[in-house]
Amino acid sequence: MELSELCNRLESLDPWQLTLFTTALAERQYPNYQLFTEVTDWGDADQARRQLDKLWERLANRTGSLNVETQLEKLETITPDPDDFDFYGVQPALDFCVCLHAAFAQQEEPSFEEAGGVAQVSMACVDTFLELTAEPELSDEELVRYINTHELMVQEEALQQQLLEQLLAGTSGDAALVDQLRQLAANDGVSNIGISIDD
Repeated sequence: MELSELCNRLESLDPWQLTLFTTALAERQYPNYQLFTEVTDWGDADQARRQLDKLWERLANRTGSLNVETQLEKLETITPDPDDFDFYGVQPALDFCVCLHAAFAQQEEPSFEEAGGVAQVSMACVDTFLELTAEPELSDEELVRYINTHELMVQEEALQQQLLEQLLAGTSGDAALVDQLRQLAANDGVSNIGISIDD
């Protein structure tokens, strides 16, 4: 799906749909942050998990209102600074935090621009991972083809498409829809770049 088409479809979504879309993309990237905390012994994956859970419970109307400002302050304390780490893993971890931040922000002021930004962050996360892991002898044209046709990129595009379709077919306040999208986004614990953490 082209970026312009994505933005057009996001612009047609209601606030609750934008919030769900953003939260789902943050959910898909959670294992990236979880692995980062395990490798570096920095951050707090349990806190991030609890914060995501709070969002899902709120979206399903199983809990009261969220204090977004407090949640954002907590998130800031576990968001890594890329300048403090000298390896690639910090970037997907940061991407997750950026998306989670946007998901909380959508609770107060839903924005299709913000949702589009999260979609781009998620796609760019996959793009960068594939570029780094591609064979170095690929030409620029071959690299673009490799990235665009890779299973991870195809899956990312399919997820975003599926989220949009199910949101457009759903109704506000439908806890079953929220649970369905949560399960879809969780992807059996496998992230957008293929990271999986075994319990």
